[in-house]
Amino acid sequence: MTRIVLAAVIVLFMTAAASAERRVALVFGTDKYQTIRPLANAVNDAQTIDETLTGLGFEVFLEANRDLRRMRRALDDFRADAAGADVALVFFAGHGVEIAGDNRLLPADSDASSLAALRNSTLPLEEVREAIAATGKVGLIILDACRNDPFGADGTDGRAATVLTPDVAENAKPGLGRVGRAENVLFAFSAAPGETASDGAGINSPFTAALAKHLGTDGLDIRSVLTLVQQDVYDLSRGRQLPYVESGLPKFFFAATTADELPERERLLLAMAEVTDGLRQEVEQLASTTGMPLAPLYGALIEARLSALPDEDRRKKLAEAAEAYRDAQTKLKSLSSSDPQVTHLRLEAEERLSLGAFAEARAKLAEAARIDARAGDALAGNLVARRISEAETHVSAAGVARAQLDHQGAIASLENAAALHEKIEKEEISGRARRDRVSLLADIGDLNVLIGNTAAALNAYERMLEASQMRLVKSPHLVDAQRDLSVSHNRIGYVRMAQGNLQAAFEAFEASLDIITRLAASDPGNAGWQRDLSISHDRIGDARRAQGNLQAALEAFEASLAIRTLLAESDPGNAEWQRDLGVSHDRIGDVRMARGNLQAALGAFEASRDIGTRLAASDPGNAGWQRDLSVSHEKIGNVRMAQGNPQAALQAFEADLDIITRLAASDPGNAGWQRDLSISHDRIGDARMAQGNLQAALEAFEASRDIRTRLAESDPGNADWQRDLSISHNRIGDVRMAQGNLQAALEAFEASRDISARLAASEAGNAEWQRDLSISYDTIGNVRMAQGNLQAALKAFEASLDIRERLAASDPGNAQWQRDLSISHESVGNVRMAQGNPQGALEAFEASLDISARLVASDPGNAQWQRDLSFSRHRIREAQNALAKAGSQP
Repeated sequence: MTRIVLAAVIVLFMTAAASAERRVALVFGTDKYQTIRPLANAVNDAQTIDETLTGLGFEVFLEANRDLRRMRRALDDFRADAAGADVALVFFAGHGVEIAGDNRLLPADSDASSLAALRNSTLPLEEVREAIAATGKVGLIILDACRNDPFGADGTDGRAATVLTPDVAENAKPGLGRVGRAENVLFAFSAAPGETASDGAGINSPFTAALAKHLGTDGLDIRSVLTLVQQDVYDLSRGRQLPYVESGLPKFFFAATTADELPERERLLLAMAEVTDGLRQEVEQLASTTGMPLAPLYGALIEARLSALPDEDRRKKLAEAAEAYRDAQTKLKSLSSSDPQVTHLRLEAEERLSLGAFAEARAKLAEAARIDARAGDALAGNLVARRISEAETHVSAAGVARAQLDHQGAIASLENAAALHEKIEKEEISGRARRDRVSLLADIGDLNVLIGNTAAALNAYERMLEASQMRLVKSPHLVDAQRDLSVSHNRIGYVRMAQGNLQAAFEAFEASLDIITRLAASDPGNAGWQRDLSISHDRIGDARRAQGNLQAALEAFEASLAIRTLLAESDPGNAEWQRDLGVSHDRIGDVRMARGNLQAALGAFEASRDIGTRLAASDPGNAGWQRDLSVSHEKIGNVRMAQGNPQAALQAFEADLDIITRLAASDPGNAGWQRDLSISHDRIGDARMAQGNLQAALEAFEASRDIRTRLAESDPGNADWQRDLSISHNRIGDVRMAQGNLQAALEAFEASRDISARLAASEAGNAEWQRDLSISYDTIGNVRMAQGNLQAALKAFEASLDIRERLAASDPGNAQWQRDLSISHESVGNVRMAQGNPQGALEAFEASLDISARLVASDPGNAQWQRDLSFSRHRIREAQNALAKAGSQP
């Protein structure tokens, strides 16, 4: 830190208009101590500073290994020789100690046999200050003199005193203490007060090395130059050493150029200085736990703007950056090249990455890739090796980008690598190279899923499938390749589900299930394959549920649950298996809910919540577990709403919203979390509607719609996001309707219908989309009724009825579809009543009553169905009374 100040001041005085000013320095270095432990680098440090200051225009007097008498004589000579100087500087490298609050420098003949001997054989820092004050207009005292244990023989590398004798132990402290501001004098210490500094394993101590490096830094004011040295030492010591400055200098500024022109490393060091103490501790702890340097973590913290995030979210992102850094470093260390220039550039990239200079690391790797590209183009015999080497470099560059949390940059680098693999796919290449191609295509797909680009993700996964098939052509019995093929099918199915192509998704999931079933049967004790099998069952269940086949979905989910129960029981401490078990409970709860068995659904969701609560409490920084817990809260809230308890539902939904808000804020580019946030707002709106708080409900639904509009615009081909937006329009229409704003309600419902109609037309077999369209017709019919346009209302309700009759007939056990059909009959009856057709109304109400009665008989505890039944009876009485009245009229 001290050196930074020195650097700025030196540059200032060198380049100021008063070029004739005189600058004089006295430099001490002592390492050959006569009675205490010698040092390795102190004289080297003095010589390095001598050379640096001389190059900066100072007149330097160098004194090496002087005893106390010669040190005092040198100070006296300095007073005389430097009298009247504009700038006077003293640098000392060697042992230093604080005795009862008095800072003292240790000459070569220091005597530690007693406290009195130590006092009499050391130089008080005050004498140095007095000499500086009497010599120059501005004084700088730079002390690399906190090197520990001058009296021991333990081989430690420090420069500050620890003690052996009782009287010295009682009165002396390791390191140097504060001195207080002195007018026109700056004190710079290599370590904080009372702390020790490293002597270093190289030619210079870390402090002197950083000081010499930054002395000539241009374009910064005095405080910024100080910061460079301070943060450099702090970073390279991994937080163990932090230089300290006390300054009584006037406030100088120097700005020949701007700070933006500084190299990336220096810009990072300046930004690190602004990080709060709490964040420093967090970064240091993670770096210590993971065994990595500080700078890459600070780089991710600063560049990704993580400091403003909630604590647990920030920790998750920092952990992601740390994992990506380790992966990138491992990859770089494992790479080899026949070209020494490529090898050298990769090593330089590894070094720049460790310093947090991400852009510089990527630039080094880009140059290495260009060298391989040129060599591959020029030498046909070298083609395969060079292309693979170039691809490996691009994969490493992707790792650097991921350590920055730059997902788009990572995708671009991985695509470069994939293109190179494609060029050599028909050549004779190693099995490892073919496996690497599969892995990088999987990474491309996964990153595109993360940012919400389903089209690009599907393309990557289909290429992954082709690459896996090519591996099997070369090695038909290779188990690893068979598993990759299964995973490829699963990921393709996942994207197809997101795009709404259920039949294609189901076919992909079945292909995956066939492969993994054979693998699991061949080795029942392989837990990894058993888990893969459970995932395949889940995917089948997801597709079946989306198609409206709830019984088949339930059977698939229960098959998955059975496998996961065995795995979780075999190793209760395996968090991943516990999480899988929670997911299975959630899926089964979803199907139970859809079939109208609310109590069974609630039991499943509560089982999942209990697992999620334990996992989230065990690692609050794990975003995946936090999201799982939020989902369980949401599902419990949904059941409570269906049971007619909106207050209990709201409590669950608010717990969900609290979690997902933090997750979404931690990574605004994560489309999945943004979608989760929109769903949470919807649930809050639903509960507020049920409570009658229309304004609060509208605000929640509009917050959801705004998120979904952005998502839908970013990827128009993503059917899930289009459907979500349709649902938001519907909910807003519901509130507008309840507020009496019929025109605004109609506009919202028609916007929803337009989206639903496009989706339903694109895949007639998607039952969810068909149901969505029926709901849109219902809502439009309700508005038309309220507006008095009975014919338009009837047309809308009959369109809804037509869809629901088909859905209910396709799966009579689907309670939701049966209730929907009941509602459509009731809506048609309401229009007929308003049109003066009580007979037509009675027939519709009776059809509705028959369905409601069957539902209530299947679950008498379902309050919503009880209300439906009661209302149907009431409407039938009204129709009967209207008929009776009509029959009694002449």
